[in-house]
Amino acid sequence: MKAFIHNIPKAELHIHIEGSLEPELMFELAAKNNIRLPFESVADLRRAYNFTDLQSFLDIYYQGAQVLLTEDDFYQMTRAYLQKAAEQNVRHTEIFFDPQTHTARGIKFETVLQGIHRALLDAGQQLGLSSNLIMCFLRHLSAEEGMKTLEQALPFKDCIAGVGLDSTELGHPPEKFKHVFDLARQNGFKTVAHAGEEGPPEYIWQALKSLKAERIDHGVRCVEDARLVEYLVKEQVPLTVCPLSNVKLRIFDNLRQHNFKQMLNLGLCVTINSDDPAYFGGYIEDNFRALHEVHGLDFQDIYKIARNAFKASFLTLAEKQKHLDELDEFVSDFARRQMQDSPHSA
Repeated sequence: MKAFIHNIPKAELHIHIEGSLEPELMFELAAKNNIRLPFESVADLRRAYNFTDLQSFLDIYYQGAQVLLTEDDFYQMTRAYLQKAAEQNVRHTEIFFDPQTHTARGIKFETVLQGIHRALLDAGQQLGLSSNLIMCFLRHLSAEEGMKTLEQALPFKDCIAGVGLDSTELGHPPEKFKHVFDLARQNGFKTVAHAGEEGPPEYIWQALKSLKAERIDHGVRCVEDARLVEYLVKEQVPLTVCPLSNVKLRIFDNLRQHNFKQMLNLGLCVTINSDDPAYFGGYIEDNFRALHEVHGLDFQDIYKIARNAFKASFLTLAEKQKHLDELDEFVSDFARRQMQDSPHSA
């Protein structure tokens, strides 16, 4: 099973690129940019990753982002994640970035975007890893500020596939950004939204109805509303679930309490993702393995989850089919080898 999880072709649809900034690179960039971090060492910083809720994480997350100043800084951060993803057989990734975190510090929108985009292009050519970029609005800021960010993004539509909504969920319902998302859709952007992580099922409804979200990021609280579950199953709305993140942020006390297997069994279109892997102690493969070990995900479960992710991506139908064919071929070959290695195969 360990080899199956490692080698199976994967798509990752919920990864915040700023949340992939490992402490080692954070300290390296801080030294280069003459920024003093409020931590004495990498070990000291890692000890601070004892979060009590989403906000306690965000406080450190935004602190870490302060070291990102130049286009090359954003390139290095993105390239490091893409290399790790490729090593874990991620074939396609759809990456979130938070421009407002950086423009608020005086960093130009173009600096952020060009550094990330250049890394994505290089990964496509050098690692065979395709990607889409999703720009998120910080929901704790105003819709007016979100609209300004959208306007900044319009000249770069060719580089940005969609828009999303992240940051502090409680007290910031999705409908607050209805007009921003309306304009985004009019300009051809795909739409996703974080909802139902800390927030109630009503936030998922709002993301679907007010924002016309094509995917729900997290969505684990959907099970509290039977009518919502029925709708999500019927429409096969993808849910980009991040198990280790949910535990780290105390959405669940431990992984055994996580409802991922329940969601899968209900017929929901669930996918497995890493969210902010540098802070939550696990990239996509770690999340797959943890769920297998604790919830007993079998070969068929993992195959289904991998298919869900490619189908839920914003790739073209032809690109999706190419990945699904590769996935099916891998699973067939794996099963054949297992039969050949079985002592009963003779």
